[in-house]
Amino acid sequence: MKEDANAFLGRGFQFPVQTDEATGRMKTSSYEQDIKEAIYIILMTKKGERIMNPAFGCGAHDYVFDTMDYTTLSMVEREVREALILWEPRITDLNVNLSIDEKRDGCVLIEIDYVVRSTNNPYNLVFPFYLNEGFGEHA
Repeated sequence: MKEDANAFLGRGFQFPVQTDEATGRMKTSSYEQDIKEAIYIILMTKKGERIMNPAFGCGAHDYVFDTMDYTTLSMVEREVREALILWEPRITDLNVNLSIDEKRDGCVLIEIDYVVRSTNNPYNLVFPFYLNEGFGEHA
């Protein structure tokens, strides 16, 4: 049963893309780590950025430089939730919450709670989204 669950979770290139120094081959990520990296890719990709799939990505980028108020935060939260529901079928029980990062000006922390569909294991990640300066580095 465990192998069947892991097969569904998948395997892909590690993000960010890296090569193995010993073999020269591309490093890969598997299972839950692959899902986490896929979530970062979805959030960091602007809709229209992928030529062959312009619908892929997250519309949160449309709110960069907007006023950081309740309405904007609600719209970003909705965009994140919709993108993850649409583009990451391996997760369920998705919960997205935004909070203003008091330590970094213009930064909103996107907290994502989800359950891996095939294993029923819960996960959490926090993604910093910069409304004033675009995306920063992911944590």
